[in-house]
Amino acid sequence: MNSDWQQFLQSRGAFIENGQVVHFGEPAEDIRRSGSEPILADLSHFALIRFTGEDAQTFLQGQLSNDVRLLNGRNSQWAAYCTPKGRMLATFLLWKDDADGYLMQLPTSLREPVQKRLSMFVLRARVKISDASDEWVRLGVAGPGAAQIVEAQFESVPGAAHELLATTAGSVLRLAGECFELLCAPEQAPKLWTALAAHCRPVGSSRWDWHLIRAGIPVVLPQTQEEFVPQMANFELVGGVNFKKGCYPGQEIVARTQYLGKLKRRMYLAHLDSEQAPMPGDPLYSADMQEQASGMVVNAAPAPEGGYDLLAVIQTSSAASEPIHWKSLDGPVLHLLKLPYPISA
Repeated sequence: MNSDWQQFLQSRGAFIENGQVVHFGEPAEDIRRSGSEPILADLSHFALIRFTGEDAQTFLQGQLSNDVRLLNGRNSQWAAYCTPKGRMLATFLLWKDDADGYLMQLPTSLREPVQKRLSMFVLRARVKISDASDEWVRLGVAGPGAAQIVEAQFESVPGAAHELLATTAGSVLRLAGECFELLCAPEQAPKLWTALAAHCRPVGSSRWDWHLIRAGIPVVLPQTQEEFVPQMANFELVGGVNFKKGCYPGQEIVARTQYLGKLKRRMYLAHLDSEQAPMPGDPLYSADMQEQASGMVVNAAPAPEGGYDLLAVIQTSSAASEPIHWKSLDGPVLHLLKLPYPISA
């Protein structure tokens, strides 16, 4: 997090730990009101990797699950970086930054290892990979009326998911529904934050994460690396996989999963009534699988009505017929909710 920006947020009451805004003094109230009011969140818990050079597009095209050639500076896309076995090492947002540059936004905890791994495959390609996290301040605005609030500051607002609008005040990206990401230079950020805070409730990073969870968008974290092929986490359903683009690590297995055989696991949205927080990577159990785990928590965040909302990859047969329990067969039961998009095995 940019040091000047951190000082500004702290002057506005932010409690910051490990470069991440935890809350603004009323965490319980933030949780309770985040489902019914527009929220404003600093997104420094995500990092940026910049790719520049004549071969940047070709390099990324050969590494990622989506078709980088479709990025034109006015849009973004979800994409994944997979192992040769098709298991996701990271999920991220990708967009074109300038004539030959691209920005990849992913959890801060994964920035260094993913950047290092990708750098190993540059070889003789004319590509430069660098950490661009402090070059931009990124803000999240979400919830009821978010579009009108954003439009008041930028004079226009993207109408469709993944549309990117660049203005003199910064860039606006619509992720899904009423979730917007705003990018601006650090020196412009205090003025923009102040204007937005007049209409939104400043909150910690978990409130933004909750909106992504409710939108059914998975975020791979260190605890869940190499656990899922993209389809297990519904990643093709949110536009994160292009099946016509050609080769990339794991492409053969991802394609085989799509066109051959039956997918045995899918990601579900669920609610858990618990005072203890579920964590990414926590195992899930059902009676039909006995002592073998039938699923895993992907992401979780406190829910406005109490307890936690979460995304979980679960055996489809278990989800259809059995109660799903958290951490043990006698643990709390997950209550499955409806995702904003249809899923099928």
